[in-house]
Amino acid sequence: MNKDIFFAIEQIERAKGIPRETLKQAIEAALLSAYKKNFKGPHKAVEVILDSNTGEVKVYTHKVINPETGETLDIDEYEVLSGQGTNRLESGEIVQVEITPKDFGRIAAQTAKQVIMQRIREAERSLVYDEFLERTEDIVTGVINRKEGKNIIVDLEKIESLLPSNEQISSENYRIGARMKFYIIEVKKTSRGPRIVLSRSHPGLVKRLFELEVPEVQEGFVTIKAIAREPGARTKIAVESRDAKVDPVGSCIGNKGSRVKHITDELRGEKIDIIRWSNDPKVFISDALSPAHVTLVELDPGSNTALVYVPDDQLSLAIGKEGQNARLSARLTGWRIDIKSDREIREAPGQS
Repeated sequence: MNKDIFFAIEQIERAKGIPRETLKQAIEAALLSAYKKNFKGPHKAVEVILDSNTGEVKVYTHKVINPETGETLDIDEYEVLSGQGTNRLESGEIVQVEITPKDFGRIAAQTAKQVIMQRIREAERSLVYDEFLERTEDIVTGVINRKEGKNIIVDLEKIESLLPSNEQISSENYRIGARMKFYIIEVKKTSRGPRIVLSRSHPGLVKRLFELEVPEVQEGFVTIKAIAREPGARTKIAVESRDAKVDPVGSCIGNKGSRVKHITDELRGEKIDIIRWSNDPKVFISDALSPAHVTLVELDPGSNTALVYVPDDQLSLAIGKEGQNARLSARLTGWRIDIKSDREIREAPGQS
């Protein structure tokens, strides 16, 4: 080995941010392991030193000068003769003796290269991990790479990531090569590098799409207060304005529906109902059942139930296909919703 190794170390320090001393110590530790594996001789009190000035690698052992005879002994031999153990070695002078094997240079060069490459990979993995950890609960764009069983592997350019089957939407076509947006739900360190788990079904994906598409949301003038989603089918989102001059619903819809259309296109046609948030539960529940019109809302706080009446011809619209509208409205508002038609009011005892 020569000074080229330190030139490489300096380059790595600048490019990857690995301190040169850290890399030097890692190389020395690996060289010590290589020495013990490949050469006979004293293995106790042995150290390998990589000279920063010359680039040379030398192996040293420590020996003890017997204070009684002046003889130089291996530490093992001195312990046996003295019977004192390593905690009493101060009674004899310890000296450093070079024992570098003649053909150690070749092994040293190979070992150093392996260590450097390993540390580069570790540094790159660490940088990728840190980058994506900061982006947890954020959106990334990736390309469908391949399928592994029911799971899908997504290429994020810097790393491959996982879209598990339970985070997919059954109605979506995950065609190889397709470019899509994903929501990061988990970033973990593993022995093979960062493990990034994505989702297409998480409500957070819808929230982040609105934050990206609607400047008023991004800038904080409009706040997303609640989301209820049935992935691939329909989402209800409640929004509130912090500025009386800003219409939260209109901001999210955009001119001629342009903003919400971009989002529904990204979600492959998923319908989105944008609801104005209200602190009044009756108003909020009534709006949440849109597009149905509500006649009356009666609340039972004890059971957290809302009894909602709608015009006779609006009943099926309020409930929705397979109960979807009512179900999403309940999840959005946090109330159990029981929907009845106006006819039931008229037919109730005491009503005319």
